Amino acid sequence: MTSEQPDYYRILDVSPQDSLETIQAAYKKAQKQADGKPKTAQQLIHAAYEVLADPDRRAIYDELLHEARQQDLHISLELSRDTLTISDQEQLLYMLVEVTADQQQADQKKHRPLNLCFVIDRSTSMKGERLNRVKQAASLIFEKLTPDDIISLVSFSDRAEVVIEATNNSNLRLLQSRISSISPSGGTEMYQGLMAAHKQLAAVNLAQHNNHLILLTDGHTYGDEVECLALAEKLAAKSIGISAFGIGTEWNDTFLDKLVAPSGGHSNYIEAPEQVLKFLQERVQGLGNIHARNVRLVSHFSQAATISYGLKISPFTQPLALSDEVMLGNLEGRAPLTFLLEVRVTPQPREARVRLPLEITGDLSAMAGNPREKSYRTDAQCLVLAEAPAAEETSPFLTKAVRIMTLYRLNEKAWSEAQLGNIDQATRRMQHLTTRLLEAGETRLASQAQMEVNRLNHLGTMSLEGRKTIKYGTRALIDATLKLDQNENLS
Repeated sequence: MTSEQPDYYRILDVSPQDSLETIQAAYKKAQKQADGKPKTAQQLIHAAYEVLADPDRRAIYDELLHEARQQDLHISLELSRDTLTISDQEQLLYMLVEVTADQQQADQKKHRPLNLCFVIDRSTSMKGERLNRVKQAASLIFEKLTPDDIISLVSFSDRAEVVIEATNNSNLRLLQSRISSISPSGGTEMYQGLMAAHKQLAAVNLAQHNNHLILLTDGHTYGDEVECLALAEKLAAKSIGISAFGIGTEWNDTFLDKLVAPSGGHSNYIEAPEQVLKFLQERVQGLGNIHARNVRLVSHFSQAATISYGLKISPFTQPLALSDEVMLGNLEGRAPLTFLLEVRVTPQPREARVRLPLEITGDLSAMAGNPREKSYRTDAQCLVLAEAPAAEETSPFLTKAVRIMTLYRLNEKAWSEAQLGNIDQATRRMQHLTTRLLEAGETRLASQAQMEVNRLNHLGTMSLEGRKTIKYGTRALIDATLKLDQNENLS
């Protein structure tokens, strides 16, 4: 990946202490090794030599490099292609962006304790194993938290009940007894539960905690979606994140995606009740060590380019809600904040340089020290040339991520077409998805996709089970690809 401040010493394989003669020899060697490589790689080698061979430019560069290495956050990015050809058609490219914390600085700073509220659906449909598993999981999660963490729990049906007011886990038996007393009844009005949770979370000093609400539900909320989404905006403005988990197949995944979007939160599908604990443990683990809160993205592209789609990849996979300022969520744990952007470039009738600058802003008061919000800029560019250049090398992970994102979006488009009554178009998309999944070796997802093709042909609809199995199954493929890529880099 190319970083905001290129490391010219690494490019020439020299050190800051090396002499001009050593740099000249390294430059000649790098030139020979670059034969046959993309033109952009050769240009970077030449740029490195021009800077390091000039004493004045080298001194300025050394100062800039030192400042870059002192930053709390680091941004790196990779383009799927650095060059485009002259065309009267719109063209696509992809940007893979990674935001990481300076680990040495982060390790030296004290992180804030959790302020965590569980919001549990206790409607009649949760009766039995679903609610029992949720209660067991909440009890076990509370047991693992530290004495400095603040915990609360709200249950809801058509009204809300504060089961545990904001407290710590010093009297764990009492907390677990209250959790076990939750019993199912009534319908589903989510706003009641979210508002009660808001009051519990706001009962402590939000600035001194990492604040998060975790919702678990198995159904649709009735008549209060607008109020829920408005409240989610208010929570995000107060640095309260939301994660939402749907159990079974009857809940509204589109609504939960919208609910978590203002805070850059996470939504996911729990297929079977026995999986509840696993999902909650993974989510809470990430919340315990946040390096930067409310990380946002602003693009400063020229009029020649626009972001047409965004997908967060790490620490979890989640579609991004595009706006003037895109909420990315928190930079948490030791995992980078990684996201993939689809960029549309307008028709380019002549040779040009398309600039693609990005700005990342984050609240670094998530770490102990002086509260502050900082912005970081990174800049990429794409050259429009008359002749098609040689094929450019991209990282295997970027290639895989784009491929899987395409699968994910095929399912989303097919579902949208089916909802609009465009059954023929939905069927074609789903058949194409089936083929692509088989080519990728994902036989389980391919089998589910083929079942949906059959349903569309015979009934003109798609199943809720198929919708969620494929949607979250393709999201999981991206997670698996990232972990595989990280393991390969470590080996």
